[in-house]
Amino acid sequence: MRHDIIHLFYPCLFVLGLIIGSFLNVCIWRLPRHESLVMPFSRCPKCLNPIRFYDNIPIASFIILGGRCRYCGDRISFQYPLVESITSMLFLIVGWRFGPSWALIPYLFFTASLVAIAFIDIEHLIIPDRISLPGIVLGFLISFLPFMHVGRIDSLIGIFLCGGAFYLVDKISLLVWKREGMGGGDMKLIAMVGAFLGWRGGVVTIFLASLLGSIWGILMIILKKKGRMDTIPFGPFICLGALISLLYGREMIWWYQGFFVP
Repeated sequence: MRHDIIHLFYPCLFVLGLIIGSFLNVCIWRLPRHESLVMPFSRCPKCLNPIRFYDNIPIASFIILGGRCRYCGDRISFQYPLVESITSMLFLIVGWRFGPSWALIPYLFFTASLVAIAFIDIEHLIIPDRISLPGIVLGFLISFLPFMHVGRIDSLIGIFLCGGAFYLVDKISLLVWKREGMGGGDMKLIAMVGAFLGWRGGVVTIFLASLLGSIWGILMIILKKKGRMDTIPFGPFICLGALISLLYGREMIWWYQGFFVP
């Protein structure tokens, strides 16, 4: 591919990530509140004044305004530039991993969905069906495309195997400990992961999410931030595990097979 196109590829991905990140902030705020993503236009949640386009430039407007609303002076959450920065960085990483290919488009959508889900679950302890359910359908449909790394059978198995595994864990937890082991949102999220990454990528995601979630939970207990019976959102760890699996899942599987299979 021509070098001038390659030189434009990553800057364009970075800018796209900032724009998508700005939209994800809208999703993160409005979806848990069951508000429209289209109307009304962006506004200050305190004074309700509409935010002008020149005050809605990702990251730059936050810096220029000093992190405060132009009209009422209320502090703007640092989450806004954080989501924009994370999304743009992840777009660059995913773009570096898969290059300028058709497969990159659905993987960027998958990445953006995971960012939105993670932040919503952290704040509200919910995973919106308006992201996960269409994600399951989309992940399965794109598996029919010849340029995708996961075939339709692999995707279908991933949906039922990963979602079914979480369903089984939830039922066992209800039977033994009389409490939910996995929420319905977690089941749909891991099914979406299975649809995009196939059953192998889904299994890697479950392993990584369980490992990372356990480490975080133990750390919170040691620091006395959480008790043993406190709820810790599992969605962010599924999202993080899915991103790692998307980027390095195949290499991890190859390493595992080479380590245990002579």
